[in-house]
Amino acid sequence: MAKLTRADLKKIRDAKSKEIRRRDPEGKTTHVIIGLGTCGIKAGARETFDAFLDEVDANEKLQLEVTVTQTGCMKGGCDGKNEPTISVIASGMEPTVYGNVKPDAVKRIVNEHIIGRKTVSDLVIDLK
Repeated sequence: MAKLTRADLKKIRDAKSKEIRRRDPEGKTTHVIIGLGTCGIKAGARETFDAFLDEVDANEKLQLEVTVTQTGCMKGGCDGKNEPTISVIASGMEPTVYGNVKPDAVKRIVNEHIIGRKTVSDLVIDLK
């Protein structure tokens, strides 16, 4: 089996993102996917994961429809410089990958991206 290139991995990620969006018939659910590969865990992704759960719970009165899940390394062969990485897939918005998402950045992403529907541009990374 041939090695996958970064372009191959991006195509797979994009295809899977489309599949996830198709599973949202009402167009209301936001998916937050946190990279919990070895490099992400080393950089604090478990704490970031917990912070997302806590922040979604803290906004319970808004009845946010958010799923928080985990995946392995999002980039593959990375040097860990963008970890922890997360992907936010919100209906009606382009899928966005954020890097260096420490727990203190989670509130911004929830408030600005998930609730406010605006990308937090200073945290966006490109996995190319």
